Formats: sequence, C-alpha cells, structure tokens
Amino acid sequence: MSDFEKKQQSLIFAGQSLYAKGMVPATSGNFSAKMGDGNISITVSGAHKGRLVESDIMQIDIDGNSLDGKKPSAETLLHTQIYQQRSNIGVVLHPHSVNSTVLSHVMKSDEQTLVLQNYELLKAFPGIDSHECRVEVPVLDNDQNIQRLAANLTPYFQSNPMMIGYLIRGHGFYTWGETMDDALRHVEAFEFLFECELQLRRLGH
Repeated sequence: MSDFEKKQQSLIFAGQSLYAKGMVPATSGNFSAKMGDGNISITVSGAHKGRLVESDIMQIDIDGNSLDGKKPSAETLLHTQIYQQRSNIGVVLHPHSVNSTVLSHVMKSDEQTLVLQNYELLKAFPGIDSHECRVEVPVLDNDQNIQRLAANLTPYFQSNPMMIGYLIRGHGFYTWGETMDDALRHVEAFEFLFECELQLRRLGH
C-alpha cells in the first residue's frame, strides 16, 4: 500500500469517526494529512465526510495546488498554512461540532481568545502535564475570503508556539497533531472543553 493509499484510509476513518459523533453533518468539515514527500492528502470539495471513499481524497502540494486535477476543499489554504507554520504537523482536522459553533456565537464580539484553564483534560494536548496551565484558543470572525482569513491567523501562530487549535465564529474549529491519533484526541478534548465552557456560560459563570 502506497503512502497516499494509507492516508486515504486514515482520512476515511477520521470522517466515519467524527460523523458518528455528529461533528461533520451534511458535507461540512474537511481533513488532511501530510505525506512523506511533503505533499498533502486532503478531502475534495463537497464530499460527505461520513461516507468518504478513496476518490474523495486527493493530493495537493504545500501551496494548495491540485496534483491530480480534482478540486480540493474551499478551505485548503487554512490547511496548508498550518503545515507551513508547524513542520511537525502530520494531520489537520476541521469539524463543525454543535458545541464549538454555539460557543463561538455566544462569546462577546470583542472576545478574540477563549482561555481554557484549570481543566484536567488540558493534559490531552502536547507539552502539558498539569491542569495548572493556560491554553489560549484564538476566535476569529468567519470570512469567505480564505486567503484573508489565513493571513489574519498568521500572527497567532507566530506569537503562540503552543497553539493547538482555533475557533471560527459559527464555523466550527481547527486542530491538528503529529499523527491521526493525536489529532483525533485533540478534537475529542476540545469538544469536551467547549461543552464545559458553554455550560459555565449558561450558568452565568
């Protein structure tokens, strides 16, 4: 099995897993994985993530150019930006979960960062071995101009080497990891933490 075929199977598995959790309804979300040659396997535009097949996974270069004539996700530049900013990243996942979507809407318009602290589950993220820490998650306004949105994210990457994800208002979240297992763990951890934050806000905390 070639490297590309392995990535196809990995991304298909991710789609099935996240769809079962209700995180990628309809055709929402997109996933990618970096290959050994530096090119990227990514879901094609408009594919249902819970029903992915091999032909729904295509190849692009690090600049987002199609290598096989297929049309990649509209948000391809957000994936390539992460790989360009973090050389150790091997997988990028973008779910549209209910908790992340609602939380991003109920946050005040001037809240540009979600601060997560004093949660034991923060230890699910790399480099964290205690709940006594502070994880900052950028919150950006949604923008159909993906190039501009990616440019707005660049300063966050440059100022926060520990950043492991970000929210887009009304548009789910992005997270990543060195491996698929890492990235899926980060999705699960973020989803729990987002739900906790949402519940706290409902209780007036």
